[in-house]
Amino acid sequence: MSLPLTTAWAIARRDLNARFRGLRLLLVCIFLGTAALAAIGTLSSAISRELASSGQELLGGDLEVEVWQRDLKPDERAALEAYGTVSSGFRMQGMASTPGAAAPIELKAVDAKWPMFGRLMLDDGRSVGAPSGNDAWIARTALERLGIRVGESFKVGTVTLRAAGVIKDEPDRLSEGFQLGPTIIVAADVPGKAGLLEPGALYQSKHRVAFKPGAGSPDTAEETLTKRFPNAGFNMRTRDRASPGAERFVRQMSDFLTLVGLAALVIAGIGIAGGVSSYLDQRRASIATLKVLGATSGDIVRIYAMQIGVASLIGSLAGLAAGVLVTPLLAGALQGLLPVESGFIIAPGPLALAASYGLLVAFAFAAAPLLRARTFPAMALMRSGIVPLARDRRALLATALGLAAICALALLTTAQPILSGGFLLAAGAALALLAGLGWAIQAGAARLPRPANPLLRSALANIHRPGAPTGALVTALGFGLAAFVLLAAVQSAIDGNIARRVPTEAPDYFVLDVPQDGEARFAALVKAEFPSAAIRAVPTMRGAILAYGPKDRMTRVADLKEIPEGAWALRGERGLTFSDTLPSGNRVTEGAWWSAAQAGEALVSVDAKFAAAVGLKPGDYLTIGVLGVERTAKVANLREIDWESMGFNFALVFSPGAIQDAPHKLAATIDLPEGADSARQGRLLRALVKDMPSSSVIEVGGILVEARKLLEQISLATLAAAAVTVLAGLAVLMGAIAAARAARTYDTVMLRVLGASRRQILLLQLAEYGLLAAVLAAVALGLGGGLAWVVITRLFEFDWLPDWGQVLGVLGLGVALVLAFALAGSLPLLRAKPAQALREL
Repeated sequence: MSLPLTTAWAIARRDLNARFRGLRLLLVCIFLGTAALAAIGTLSSAISRELASSGQELLGGDLEVEVWQRDLKPDERAALEAYGTVSSGFRMQGMASTPGAAAPIELKAVDAKWPMFGRLMLDDGRSVGAPSGNDAWIARTALERLGIRVGESFKVGTVTLRAAGVIKDEPDRLSEGFQLGPTIIVAADVPGKAGLLEPGALYQSKHRVAFKPGAGSPDTAEETLTKRFPNAGFNMRTRDRASPGAERFVRQMSDFLTLVGLAALVIAGIGIAGGVSSYLDQRRASIATLKVLGATSGDIVRIYAMQIGVASLIGSLAGLAAGVLVTPLLAGALQGLLPVESGFIIAPGPLALAASYGLLVAFAFAAAPLLRARTFPAMALMRSGIVPLARDRRALLATALGLAAICALALLTTAQPILSGGFLLAAGAALALLAGLGWAIQAGAARLPRPANPLLRSALANIHRPGAPTGALVTALGFGLAAFVLLAAVQSAIDGNIARRVPTEAPDYFVLDVPQDGEARFAALVKAEFPSAAIRAVPTMRGAILAYGPKDRMTRVADLKEIPEGAWALRGERGLTFSDTLPSGNRVTEGAWWSAAQAGEALVSVDAKFAAAVGLKPGDYLTIGVLGVERTAKVANLREIDWESMGFNFALVFSPGAIQDAPHKLAATIDLPEGADSARQGRLLRALVKDMPSSSVIEVGGILVEARKLLEQISLATLAAAAVTVLAGLAVLMGAIAAARAARTYDTVMLRVLGASRRQILLLQLAEYGLLAAVLAAVALGLGGGLAWVVITRLFEFDWLPDWGQVLGVLGLGVALVLAFALAGSLPLLRAKPAQALREL
């Protein structure tokens, strides 16, 4: 007859140590897995919710139409006004100056309707709209660079403006993209009065539409406008795609964090299995006693399932609390990159999902050791210290059911089922590989010749002897060491990308909108301050690709249902140039460059990677739209471009006769001598502003600082997330050693009875774990490195640039920790008294 539940709970509660002695590893593993998933789910949910709910505010409307180097035509504006209220303005680079200072800035001109959603906040607490007259809202960094205070004047182009307030929070800042200078917001008519909208000048006109009731969906409007104005060069976004860069980053981070959470779950599950096995082994005598006193197998399961359930529940609740507490820290690391609340965030859905995962993992991995103990008679349990219990296939069935439930939950709740499914399959394959490797190590150890050294001989025997926990150790150590490799490879690869993508050598300045007839004057201004400065100037304009392919069957971009992968140049307008010579840093891979005296048919040179994405080859044709005029050119050659250089790189370079007659200006780079004096740089900027007020300067140093800062934020976020897998790996290592410790008591006692010293026993343990760790280090390098490669190249779309020296160093640290844990786990065995231990076996 089974015990009543109240009686079973009384026994379980009495036996359950208040400090959960023996179940601490279970608590730690459940805590880590649940905390990781709670933090990941809460952060991702908060960001997605903020992007979805703030789309109108982030974009500044329901639909945005952007076009380069011109304003809207009357029929285009009328088409937009049919959908609702239109707010228009301009975006461009510019130069702000005072008699004693000059600063490159990002000029944002807005009309009186801006902002249609949200409010602009100033440092003094005012909530304002668009400035009027010659007033300007100015970023604090621009204010400091100019050395002025609120209320004082400065110039942009030929217009004098007044600093009317300091910008604190700009509602549509995130959708504006990467900043090339501090922002100054002015009225819509200021750029025209300042001479910044001359033909050929590089600027964007932006038009936001706030839809009126019944206007339909922004997506439908985008399709309609694309069909009606296929050659207008419109670049459109809707409120659902207010910040494509942010959405892409959220997707990449969400995918990465999903992998981290699943990895933490898999690793924690292995630790749970080891911890429960160790705990039940410690309770072997109690289980046998209960059975002798009449407890049924069902009673045993209920009693210890209650204990494990209580520990799992407490670990899950603690993990949920930790996940909520750590979310603000992760949000802080991503501050400025993504819209996310800075305080504590409670998201019931992700928290419930994390708790479900934690409890399911506890069930799946605790079921096998629990059910294995219930099915054996009391005497078998009494003898299990020297005669290991056989495996119970019914227990394996319960584990399989639990794992199936985890997989089903993962696939049903993820936004990337293919990615999650692939990872789960890979994790299963890795488990199978490690299980097979454990069997192979045991078989190989049994066949190796017996070493002459007695310690090595005993260590080798411990690996393959009956009942040896080698299989469990191989699985645990393999995943644990792989976690170290994953962290080191991801971190060092991101650092490598920072070093490569943010070059240390780059031009000091980019200068835009240099007049065609002002190149000599521009060079003279630079040489007057820095005679050894290197100057390069190229013609530049903006245009959109309208069609491409063989001359008789060209593909119209407007007819494409979706842009081919890698065909980024088909999206909106791109920078164009023309040249007689091959640009520096480029290499022709197919076709030939045209001669300097080339005349006749218009020719174009195309980026080889873009050409491969759309199937272009020499002899095909390309049609572009420049300021509403279509121009067609023959593809003369394909080029390999060094995009990582900070010089002028164009996907499309035309022969001079193709586009030279279109309105355009020059763009230039200035390379100053090393150690250039900052005072002379200031004089140069002021001279450029005075002599060429319509030109604008971009300081490359500031861009590099911002780019490095963004990448370092990504690195910090990934480091914090990936560290969870390392903590789980450490817990698994401790669990594996703890689970094996009880089985080693008998061996240690017998060795001590036979005269072995404490030093010899410790060396024996170190030799055994050292042999296993040495073999598994190579396996961990492959597993962790493979997962890191997926994260870096497939999720973040970075180059694979790990520092293998750093990776191997961290892996060596992991091996050292394994040996340290093995040594620490052996110390309690040395304190066991032989007489007492032999009586308890």
